[in-house]
Amino acid sequence: MSSTEELLKRLGVSIDAGTLRLALTHRSYAYENGGIPTNERLEFLGDSILGFSVTDALYRDNPSLPEGDLAKRRSAVVSTRALAGIGRSLGIGDYIYLGQGEKLTEGKNKASILADTMEALIGATYVSNDIETARQLVMRLIGPLLKDAAALGAGTDWKTSIQELAASRQLGSIHYVVEGSGPDHARTFTAVLEIGGNAYGKGSGHSKKEAEQEAAADAWRVLSGAPRAVAADASADSAATY
Repeated sequence: MSSTEELLKRLGVSIDAGTLRLALTHRSYAYENGGIPTNERLEFLGDSILGFSVTDALYRDNPSLPEGDLAKRRSAVVSTRALAGIGRSLGIGDYIYLGQGEKLTEGKNKASILADTMEALIGATYVSNDIETARQLVMRLIGPLLKDAAALGAGTDWKTSIQELAASRQLGSIHYVVEGSGPDHARTFTAVLEIGGNAYGKGSGHSKKEAEQEAAADAWRVLSGAPRAVAADASADSAATY
């Protein structure tokens, strides 16, 4: 277990020790340790704060956007996949208290556990501070995703959006080449997105679906000219090389 001081530094907030430990206590650990309290109540609280903060930001920043489009953008940034991605970038998995069974199956990398823990940490931030501190945390974490969501167009995910973009430019059919590695309980998947036989994006994840979504996001950035999440550079008019 890594030092929680480093975790708080990454989050940019202060949370009292007891509340922080509770936010990091998964039910599998609680069950194996005599039924101690879990992070589920804080998760419930954090989910509401997350939803309101994102809804408020979308409403204020997009005065002419219809309700349906607002809802799609919100769904894109508060999804399990989105929250798990944030959790991985912060290294949250190294701090979660897990039962032995979850440890053996790489629970610290599971999207559902990471997403739930992120919500619990938002709830813990509110409990230890106030609503404004929790809202600011949400916006620091979600802000970049809101910008991405604005670029998704009519799609609610990257795979839909890259399909629409490729079709609008008549680039050809989309194909995902996915490879898996590692033991069955801790598989990692890598996906390369090809359009018309050329590779435009690459992504990885702990499921085929997650890897394909990351590859689709990477390809969308290549084709749209937006900053990429990986080091390789490519112009919007040429295929990426891997």
